[in-house]
Amino acid sequence: MTPPDAPHNRWSDLDRPPLNVTALRRGLLRPESLWSELEVVETTGSTNSDLAGRARSGGLAEGTVLVAEEQTAGRGRLERSWTAPPRSGLFFSVYLEPGEEVPVERWGWVPLLAGVAAATGLAKSAGVDTALKWPNDLLVTVDSEERKVGGILGEFAGDGIVVGLGINVSLRADELPAPTAGSLALAGAVSTDRETLLRSVLRSLEHWYGEWKAAGGDAAASGLQAAYAAGCATLDRTVRAELPGGNSLVGQAVAIDGDGRLVLSTDDGLQQPVSAGDIVHLRGAAGGLT
Repeated sequence: MTPPDAPHNRWSDLDRPPLNVTALRRGLLRPESLWSELEVVETTGSTNSDLAGRARSGGLAEGTVLVAEEQTAGRGRLERSWTAPPRSGLFFSVYLEPGEEVPVERWGWVPLLAGVAAATGLAKSAGVDTALKWPNDLLVTVDSEERKVGGILGEFAGDGIVVGLGINVSLRADELPAPTAGSLALAGAVSTDRETLLRSVLRSLEHWYGEWKAAGGDAAASGLQAAYAAGCATLDRTVRAELPGGNSLVGQAVAIDGDGRLVLSTDDGLQQPVSAGDIVHLRGAAGGLT
């Protein structure tokens, strides 16, 4: 560890080395790959904001990846902030253009697709069972408790959609931003090498995006809907959906429908699809509140 009064530089924490952009480009930017450009910056406010601005200005190629060693104004859903120590996680955004092959009304599946890709990629590379909390959280188990290890944010920009991911990799217990947060390291990851993790997640994202796009954005035909449901920790639990406008709805989460909505079975016997809102896990297999 570095003494508190030591000057900060990119090698000040040897447990958190900087990303090797040359190696990442060599491993990901292949002629047949989705990924067309990869940039790593030392610090930025928000990788999503940066890519979205470039997309709106025009000329941004599909498959552009922007990675930050540190985000100072990272954003989650509902404009919540997302901060972490430099090089303690993966903070990156990608730009995708589903194009005319996928109807715009199906583009809402892209953030859910990114969740499936991140969960499967992290399971392979970190050896950590990563679950999905609808609509955009990644969960791991730390000390027998579900903890949020990452989040996903999608936003339309230009002719496509920017999807940002923030994943806590090496955060220590005293660095966690909230009691409900966790990290791959605290969950017992077999690897916290960020280059390995990033390559795995991006390759998984490329796979799922290719399958979904080839199916015209049909989540059922591409296998995406089933994969999301299989990895979703929200299903089969009693939850409270805190809806836009201040209303809430309590019910059992019974399905993810073809539009990516969470379907709740309420006490009055109705099945109510929820397209947006914060979800609180009230009861279920893991127990407790999430």
